[in-house]
Amino acid sequence: MQVGMGFWASKTLLSAVEMGVFTELADGPREFSELSGRLGLHPRSARDFLDALVALGFLHRSENAYRNTPDTDLFLDRNKPGYLGGMLEMANARLFGFWNHLTEGLRTGQPQNEAKNDAAVSPFTALYADPARLKGFLKAMSGISHGANLAIARKAPWGKYQTYADLGAAQGDLAVQIALANPHLRGIGLDLPEVGPIFEEYAAKNGVSDRVRFQPGNFFDDPLPAVDVFTMGHILHDWNLEQKKMLIAKAFGTLNRGGTLVVYDSLIDDDGFDYTGADCIGWMKEAGFREAHVEHLIGPDSMVVGIK
Repeated sequence: MQVGMGFWASKTLLSAVEMGVFTELADGPREFSELSGRLGLHPRSARDFLDALVALGFLHRSENAYRNTPDTDLFLDRNKPGYLGGMLEMANARLFGFWNHLTEGLRTGQPQNEAKNDAAVSPFTALYADPARLKGFLKAMSGISHGANLAIARKAPWGKYQTYADLGAAQGDLAVQIALANPHLRGIGLDLPEVGPIFEEYAAKNGVSDRVRFQPGNFFDDPLPAVDVFTMGHILHDWNLEQKKMLIAKAFGTLNRGGTLVVYDSLIDDDGFDYTGADCIGWMKEAGFREAHVEHLIGPDSMVVGIK
């Protein structure tokens, strides 16, 4: 019953993120009447909604005042650098509706996302055609990847390199974090042209525009830049086995001598599929990388590092 009715709790949290509940409470507790008024809640549901967030562990209540928990204050206040709510915003706006058609997808084998009405179109092509939805998606990618990006920026052997390129760069968080942690590096973020303004805005906001630039391109069809390090974050899981191997081989062929490919994803154990660390090491060795290893980053994410 808890799993089957899990959408009750899920949508309660997603609506709270959408309305900015945790950002409203970032400066401290608020009385019920003040908080419900600022959020625009109807009197019929306001108390039950806020108390549900208390019951779920996302808020604390003391008499008639509500406040954030330490976790929601750190991760769900939009104004803090640790904000992870972008992924939840995207889940609310996009994914929640798609999952309502899971049974249809299981029976037809057809995608239930933006490409539902034209299976020949990449879901990314359809998604990128809507500027507002694209910005939300890219922000979500930064939110879900930020912890791993910080770890990569510090764990990878950047000291012996000068240049890097992040393939499928999205908003640019990985490229930006690498630059912030390694002032000697110059980087490139490669993604479809529509991403350019969003990437450049993010790089400028973080003060690295002089060392990080955007390069429009399709990593399947267009030439890759010649650099010392390629990164692919949450990229390979989107594609079939042939395409995975093709991207790794293309990166190997373009990397400068002695360069490195860093692939990171939520790798599964070596008995399963989508793909495992052992799988990725095998593909790298097949492409010609002389050595490769897996290193844990944070949470479910690990990176596979291949050296040319």
